[in-house]
Amino acid sequence: MKARVHVMLKNGVLDPQGEAVRHALGALGFDKVEGVRQGKVIDLDLAEGATEADVTAMCEKLLANTVIESYSIELQ
Repeated sequence: MKARVHVMLKNGVLDPQGEAVRHALGALGFDKVEGVRQGKVIDLDLAEGATEADVTAMCEKLLANTVIESYSIELQ
């Protein structure tokens, strides 16, 4: 089984990397971009028998800082 985890900063948490990307896009002439939030995608190849609960535990313990980040899981 495969799982894809999307991790993003929670709303209200400053995103300096996203702001840097927005500024750089503006400097390149893409002036219609009003905001950028940057996150990460983690692809997992899981052994047979792994469950969504296992992936959730991974997110809670390591993959996401749940104080400032939210995550979503896609099983494939």
